[in-house]
Amino acid sequence: MSTMHILLRHRDIPDLYRLPVYQAHRGYEGLRQAHQMAPATVRDVVTRSGLRGRGGAGFPTGRKWSFLDYQAPVRYFVVNIDEAEPGTFKDRELAEHNPHQIIEGALIGAYAIEAPAAFIFVRGELLTAYEVLVRARDEARSAGLIGPSTAEVYIYRSAGAYICGEETALLESLEGKRGHPRIKPPFPAQSGLYNQPTVVNNAETVANLPPILSNGADWYRQWGTEASPGIKIFSLSGRVMRPGNYELPLSTPLRTLIEDYGGGVGPGRHVKAVIPGGSSVPLLPAEQLDVLLDYESLQEAGSMLGSGGVVVLDDQVCIVRAAARLMKFYRTESCGKCTPCREGTYWMADILDRIERGEGTSRDFDLLPDIADNVGGKCLCPLGDASLPFMLSAMRHFREEFVAHIDRHRCPLAG
Repeated sequence: MSTMHILLRHRDIPDLYRLPVYQAHRGYEGLRQAHQMAPATVRDVVTRSGLRGRGGAGFPTGRKWSFLDYQAPVRYFVVNIDEAEPGTFKDRELAEHNPHQIIEGALIGAYAIEAPAAFIFVRGELLTAYEVLVRARDEARSAGLIGPSTAEVYIYRSAGAYICGEETALLESLEGKRGHPRIKPPFPAQSGLYNQPTVVNNAETVANLPPILSNGADWYRQWGTEASPGIKIFSLSGRVMRPGNYELPLSTPLRTLIEDYGGGVGPGRHVKAVIPGGSSVPLLPAEQLDVLLDYESLQEAGSMLGSGGVVVLDDQVCIVRAAARLMKFYRTESCGKCTPCREGTYWMADILDRIERGEGTSRDFDLLPDIADNVGGKCLCPLGDASLPFMLSAMRHFREEFVAHIDRHRCPLAG
C-alpha cells in the first residue's frame, strides 16, 4: 500500500540528507515563511495546526509554548532525540536520513519562542544520527542558514540513559550533570536549561514544523481528527512480516497498520495482543484491533498512543515472559533516586521472573498490584509509572496465563 511521506521524505528523495537536495525540495522554505511573520504569529500557526507532542504525552505543542515566561531575558529551545522507549525507532530514522528537517524545525521553534539557541540532544548510542546531524548543521551554517539572524544550533551527544528521555533529566545531562530528574515545580517552561524558561520538544514534533509553516495550519488539519490532527510515524515491530516505520494519518485503524502495511503475523499464527504506543502503555488484546490510532480513541480503549511504537505479540508469545522482560528493563534503567521506583521495579521484576520460571505462588500474583500501588504516582519522574501499565494490563487481560504458570509450575506455551 502507498504511504504519504511528509516526514520520511528520504524514502522518495535520494540523498535528502544533503543540503542542496533538501533545498531543491522546498527545504528551509518553512523557516523563510516563519521569518516573514512575527514570532507570536508563528506560535499561533502552530497552535491552530493542532500539532501535538510526538514524544509520548501528546500535549498540544502551541499550548506548551504558551506556558513560557516571555518576560524573561533568555529562553531556550531543546530537541529531544534521546529515543530509548522499547518499540520506538522513528526519531533515529529521521535524524539519520532527514536531518535538515529537524534542524529547520529547531530554528523555527527557536524563532517562535525568541530563543538565541537551540540544543539538539541525541542519545549516546545513536552515533550515526549524531554525526549526520552535525554535518547537516555545519552545511546549514556554511550556507548562511544559521547565522546572526537565527538561533545558534548546538548538538549534544548524551552518555545514553533511558531516564534522559524525561525532560528535566535531559536538561540536567545537557548541563553536564548526572541525568537525574528534577523536582517539579518549577517546570521547564519557568526554569529549565541554565534556570531559564525552556521548551523541550520531541524530534518528530519538531520535524512537523517546516511543512506546517510552509503550507499552513489548515493544510495540516486535513488529516486525522479534530482533536488529533495530522500525520504520525508508527514504529511497527514484533511478530509482523514487514516491521518498520510507517507514516500514516492519525485515526488509521490499528488493524490496517498491522495487516495492510505490516503484512500481518506469520502463516498459521494469530495476533494475541498489541502494545500500541511503546512499552510504557497498556497492551490491547486481539479483539481490539479495530481501534483507531489517535490519542482519544486509544484512551477510550484503555491504552495510549504514546510514542507510536506498535509492538505485535502473536500466539507464540508468553505474556508473563514479556512482562518479566519489560520490568527488568525498567529496573535496570531506574536512576535510583526515588525509593518507590528503585525498590519497586526490582521487587516486581524478581516476582515476575519467579512466576515465569514456574516457581511463583498465588500470593505473588496478589502482591504485584500492591507493589504497583506503592510505585505509581510516588516518583519524581514518569519512569516508575511507566513500568506499570504493561504488567497490570497483562494481568487483567491474561490472568489465566499467570495462573497457569503458578498452577502448572511451568509456562503453558512450553509444550
